Amino acid sequence: MEISGILSALVIGFVIGLLGRLVLPGRQHVPLWLMILVGIAAALAGTAIARALHVSVTSGIDWIEWLIQIALAAIGVAAVDRAKARHD
Repeated sequence: MEISGILSALVIGFVIGLLGRLVLPGRQHVPLWLMILVGIAAALAGTAIARALHVSVTSGIDWIEWLIQIALAAIGVAAVDRAKARHD
């Protein structure tokens, strides 16, 4: 993987993780680096799900794929937040 691919994954992970975090009510105690990892995982899983549902290729913005990715990021951030709260 080239440096541009790594940087793209970090930016996309940050955006997806941040949007997933914004969807959740209240404050989450998830560090930035973990939110990025959750965002990257949600972006990859969301793309795979969108491809399986045949909604990943559209003319224009892939809104359904974005919604799937953001929903997965919200679930991931909530799960990490709960796990962190139980650990503390």
